[in-house]
Amino acid sequence: MDHVRSKRLFARPTQRPPPAMETEAGCAGSRKRKLALLEAPAPAAAELPGPESAVDGQDPPLPGTDGGAGDRISHLPDGILGDIISLLPTKEGARTQILASRWHHLWRSAPLNLDHHGLCQDRKNLEAVVSRILSAHPGPGRRFCAPVYHLHGDRAATADSWLQSPALDNLQELELSNYDSRFPCPPVTPQLLPAAAFRFCDTLCVAIIGHCQLPDSIAQALHFPKLKKLKLEQVSISESSLHTMIAGCPVLRCLLIQNCSGFRCLRITSASLRGIGCDCFSHCNGLQFGELIIENAPCLERLFELGSGYLDTSVIFAPKLGTLGCLSSVYSNRLAFGSTVIQGLRVDSLTSAVYTVKILAVDLRALSLDAVIDLMRCFPYLESLYIESVGPGKTNFWRCKHQEFIRSSDIRLKKISWRYYRGIKSHVDFATFFVLNARVLKLMTLQVNKEDHNEEFFAQQRKMLQLDSKASRGAQLHFTTDPSHRYILDFGVHCLDLADPFEWKYPSEFYALS
Repeated sequence: MDHVRSKRLFARPTQRPPPAMETEAGCAGSRKRKLALLEAPAPAAAELPGPESAVDGQDPPLPGTDGGAGDRISHLPDGILGDIISLLPTKEGARTQILASRWHHLWRSAPLNLDHHGLCQDRKNLEAVVSRILSAHPGPGRRFCAPVYHLHGDRAATADSWLQSPALDNLQELELSNYDSRFPCPPVTPQLLPAAAFRFCDTLCVAIIGHCQLPDSIAQALHFPKLKKLKLEQVSISESSLHTMIAGCPVLRCLLIQNCSGFRCLRITSASLRGIGCDCFSHCNGLQFGELIIENAPCLERLFELGSGYLDTSVIFAPKLGTLGCLSSVYSNRLAFGSTVIQGLRVDSLTSAVYTVKILAVDLRALSLDAVIDLMRCFPYLESLYIESVGPGKTNFWRCKHQEFIRSSDIRLKKISWRYYRGIKSHVDFATFFVLNARVLKLMTLQVNKEDHNEEFFAQQRKMLQLDSKASRGAQLHFTTDPSHRYILDFGVHCLDLADPFEWKYPSEFYALS
């Protein structure tokens, strides 16, 4: 069957300010002014044009804004337009004021989305800009993202004034952990969060907290009735306070613990949690996180081991667990499902298979088909396999060695995504096993080096992978130079709520063989 070549030359989506609309004939000067405003760096909020200044000397209306058919968005109710503006990055949201008279008042009436990223490069100017935006906006707030770990001692009043601002009333998303190279490194001794941060407990849906300590006197009194996503990063907190804090989140769906200290074991008993991610490596001295016990999580669907620290995980009751990653040959983390034990990538004890897991990510520094087949025995209903492999690996011969597995097993894999495929013998042997034996395979995506992304390499791989004899007649192979799936270390708390957190949806250039 002849190969089919498919190139998708899409640029990765970038966020841009709304395009300027053309004014009516005879208004060239106004058109240039508006284009200049859009292309210029966003002014601080206090300098942005407000509704009062816009009315005086108002420009002629833009096409469609006063009843024409060209601008249907402007006919939407204020509430819907405000929601749209509050989802835009801070600069772009503020710039909507200059689109037309219809939009002049909307930024200040929309829930405030204040994210420090991209506002300015200088630390002192950034603090001043944040302060001016908060003083210019009447509220309420939707999202506030700014580092405060450097605002301690005699500068703590700045952080308190930010968080006390009426512009943040009824805040839904709070992010106070971002380390930024523009600021000093976080202090060696974690600081207390500003007291004003806790005034949002009743309204928060997302909380990302980091580079601080939560003493028992504060943590054990916290209650978040609406919180759905919680991330703690480099937070010092005791074990009892952590459990009390999680118990105080009755609708929590996603929990991400990264590089925290002050506790050894995290026990999960939650009727609402859907996704959990843990990275137990910590730079801090003292008690280190090293054990995760899923005691009772009837709704848990996704479980992730992140980073480089050792983690001992026991899953006692999680009947809906369908996504697992990233099992690694580098870090010998222990994962137990009852008496079935996986150490790193080695299945030490297989007393009963785990039939719920359908999505699995593995990090194979030494590519090993034997290890993957053992995992497929453990997870026989596996449908999606994500592979990281930077080394050449083993020989991966399989035709004689794994005949019993081929005859007795129903390989249900539909999708394989492989980062760092090199087309060498051990890689080809590994891939060929699935090409020739996975009867329901739909797509295998292989990330290759840029120097290998050429016609000669594809023709060679078509022959070596024996595509004319593939077990699934509808299967396709995509070769791409872009990352074939999301890397585990790039996970944020929002990824824990995705049906397939590893799936990479950005368009890319790829070469398809079928």
